[in-house]
Amino acid sequence: MDQFITAFLKGASEKNFQQLAMEFLPQYSALISKSGGMLSPETLSAIHYALQEGRLSDVMNQIQEAISAAENAVLEVAVIGESGTGKSSFINALRGLGHEEAESADVGTVETTMYKTPYQHPKYPNVIFWDLPGTGTPNFHTDTYLDRVGFANYDFFIIISSSRFSVNDALLAQKIKDAGKKFYFVRTKVDSDLYSEERTRPRTFRKEQVLQRIRDYCLSNLTDIGVSEPRIFLISNFDLDAFDFPKLEETLLKELPGHKRHMFALLLPNISDASIELKKHFLQEKICLEALKSGAMSFIPFMPFISGFDLPQQEQCLKDYRSYFGLDDKSIEEIAERLETPLEDIKGQLKCLDFWSFVKDDSIIARARSAGEAFCSVKGGLGSSVVQALKVYYMRTQFLNVVVEDAKHLLRKMETVNIA
Repeated sequence: MDQFITAFLKGASEKNFQQLAMEFLPQYSALISKSGGMLSPETLSAIHYALQEGRLSDVMNQIQEAISAAENAVLEVAVIGESGTGKSSFINALRGLGHEEAESADVGTVETTMYKTPYQHPKYPNVIFWDLPGTGTPNFHTDTYLDRVGFANYDFFIIISSSRFSVNDALLAQKIKDAGKKFYFVRTKVDSDLYSEERTRPRTFRKEQVLQRIRDYCLSNLTDIGVSEPRIFLISNFDLDAFDFPKLEETLLKELPGHKRHMFALLLPNISDASIELKKHFLQEKICLEALKSGAMSFIPFMPFISGFDLPQQEQCLKDYRSYFGLDDKSIEEIAERLETPLEDIKGQLKCLDFWSFVKDDSIIARARSAGEAFCSVKGGLGSSVVQALKVYYMRTQFLNVVVEDAKHLLRKMETVNIA
């Protein structure tokens, strides 16, 4: 991360824009190597040409447009399944809601979805999960189903079953493929299958063998009814970190467009240290882009005074990170209830709640640094660019690291309670 920022500032300061343009793409590729980034190929190309010609203002505009697109992305997910397959539980899990909460999707063994039903994410209103009628319902007709549910609006389709996938599922998958959309088969309730198998065959029970048998059965089932190379994910809606849910996350993140990939990463639940680190990775990319944007903008005299990273923006940044990782005030209250621990005791264990501990520094060095920053901002140019880029990068990174540490701490406490 540091090398990415440093190389960009060095190239810009030396006005070696040809070299900067040549190095930008490989540096960015290294930055996003884990799960892809938010910049589209078109945006990367535009930035490349702008750098070649030394148009830093255009670079700034391209980055700002990409960040805005990611923050305002609309993501609509279609979830298809028959009654009792765990469709509603799957939707609730991705929305971070328990089944008894007022906004949760209805869960039951009878068909509760005869028409498409939208469920908005409680934190991200632009993210909507659509509960669609299953292929076994009376209203299902292969030739008209996708048009009737408005297939063009959905970013991808999840086809859910808790046992075997049907011929109708296969026909629907082919229709989705023909329409140019992505689809994924999700086999739910594997935890129940494992429990039943262990109860009935305690001496010969082998977890991995049972899981492989379920996977092979689904593959054979779908292949026999005409689906070539189906992608199947075995999950438990009540234990998301187990089985294939992390693999499903990774697959979706890789295959979504950049701006929607970022939005999807933010809504993923904190089910493990790995899932928290994945979300952190996406935010680190955004931090780097925001730092570059700030650095490019700060070449202009007085610009940091107009749109710099000041105290109100810093406080909002920390609040946003807390929300992304489920550490906003409402979420902390819910965690305290689940842990049956006094709210103040939980708050006392979290470092991210005290904003002023990050920014309050009345030392002589801090005052001198502030004066130097103001002087550079008036002049603009290289000095201002370096100061502002590093300020944005290091302060946001500090916020992010502390929030991630707190999120992992609470996750471990929750895991302890669940084990007990």
